[in-house]
Amino acid sequence: MNSIELSKKFGGKIEIRSKVQLSKSNLLFLYTPGVADVSEAIAGDKSLSFQYTIRKNTIAVISDGSAVLGLGNIGPEAALPVMEGKALLLKELAGVDAFPIVLATQDIEEIIKTIKNIAPTFGAINLEDISAPRCFEIEERLKKELDIPVFHDDQHGTAIIVLAGIINALKVVDKNIDKIKIVISGAGAAGIAITRLLVKYGAKNIILCDTKGSIYIGRESGMNDIKKEIAKITNPKNIQGSIWEVIAGADIFIGVSAPNILNSKDIAKMSKKAIVFAMSNPIPEIMPKEAKRGGAFIVATGRSDYSNQINNVLVFPGIFRGVLDNNVKSISEEDELNVAKAIASLVSEPGVANIIPDVFDKRVVKKISSVFKNRK
Repeated sequence: MNSIELSKKFGGKIEIRSKVQLSKSNLLFLYTPGVADVSEAIAGDKSLSFQYTIRKNTIAVISDGSAVLGLGNIGPEAALPVMEGKALLLKELAGVDAFPIVLATQDIEEIIKTIKNIAPTFGAINLEDISAPRCFEIEERLKKELDIPVFHDDQHGTAIIVLAGIINALKVVDKNIDKIKIVISGAGAAGIAITRLLVKYGAKNIILCDTKGSIYIGRESGMNDIKKEIAKITNPKNIQGSIWEVIAGADIFIGVSAPNILNSKDIAKMSKKAIVFAMSNPIPEIMPKEAKRGGAFIVATGRSDYSNQINNVLVFPGIFRGVLDNNVKSISEEDELNVAKAIASLVSEPGVANIIPDVFDKRVVKKISSVFKNRK
């Protein structure tokens, strides 16, 4: 049975079920007249909604359909299956209830207004598949204007799992983060967030590239405010050139851009014991066999049919379990660093084909959730 047949058979991936078996004897407590007592209690203290209602264990997974997987701007209806899938993963892996919500607007102000208006239903907000640079403003505004956690998984989930993989990969090749050259292809939501988190972790020499080539201070073509800001903390030598030029001598290549942009000859230009994270899905920037042919020592992709799968599913279930359980109001960069370190620590003996835990490793959610204990 394929994806289309499965979707048609079940009419989606999730459903709503009662926690209590309804009966004549408990109807007066579950609904009228007893429910009025609960409503009055919450009216007197809104924070009780996190104890007495679904807010205790429920988040919203929200998209405008503008940047779905590798499919692009396909609209809200077409984004809904992906949001359903995210909700399924949250429930199955972390016991978190999630509503998939798609919005029939791509206007920044409308999106922010809508999410603020529905926020009283939820304990946290997961933004998903919203295109850059709009996603940056939407997330930052919502973080400031809401009193519940807001997490854009395409940015921070990706950055966290990449850093976790890099931590262990560097152990294998015996290199230090502050001594190496890192080249990143893709300056969208994921590329920007990865860059920021790697800098926070201690990286000193990152060159971020987009379709125009390397991003540097003073570049005029294809720039926006986010790229101008990122130029200030990257590319210390202000190197100019295409991805194929700046990759020379790199210790790490990270791809969050487009399929098949590199070949073995490009990888051969990198340093000894090169690390290649080619994460464009479903087709990576370079296939693992081709990367190995070029001399790559460690190769990771976003795919499940190769070793070292770098996938956000290792991140977001544990993060939302942690913030809900510990009444956390926001997720900081320090939290992101600690989550990455926690994930990396679960691999006791990293190896060439073993730098990250398995997607179904049941320790991951618990380990990540523990990061948020005693956090507010």
